[in-house]
Amino acid sequence: MQKEYLELTRLIERLHRRFLDVIRSELNRFGIKDINGVQALLLANIGEEEIAIRDLVERGYYQGSNVSYNIKKLTEMGYLEQERSAHDRRSVTIRLTEKAMDVVRKISQLQERNANTLAEQKADSDDVEAVCDTMRRLERLWTDYIHNGGR
Repeated sequence: MQKEYLELTRLIERLHRRFLDVIRSELNRFGIKDINGVQALLLANIGEEEIAIRDLVERGYYQGSNVSYNIKKLTEMGYLEQERSAHDRRSVTIRLTEKAMDVVRKISQLQERNANTLAEQKADSDDVEAVCDTMRRLERLWTDYIHNGGR
């Protein structure tokens, strides 16, 4: 199992980088050169929500410094609007602009095309669900490891 586990962790890392490359390629196809794959994925994860920045970090998708930098850049480039909370000036809520929603729609269409292509390659929903189940168990394992100090 150790060999398979190491292969799995390496594959996760490579797949994440490759996924960002796919997003970057799609952005380039549409002539969107001012944001990168990570930033486009951040926009897609926000979607139609109006969300506090701290909630993005708490969801576990991003580290604080990375999300702060990307939100600052995306705001400067017109992809995000920010609003400080009236009752807690430290809390900032963000939402997508129409420019960002256009990117999110393109990423969503890409995801749909990729899902259809995967289905055409004879991967059925049971196969995908089995992979997702394994990934969720691995996520729980790593979360427990972090919370329990490696015990």
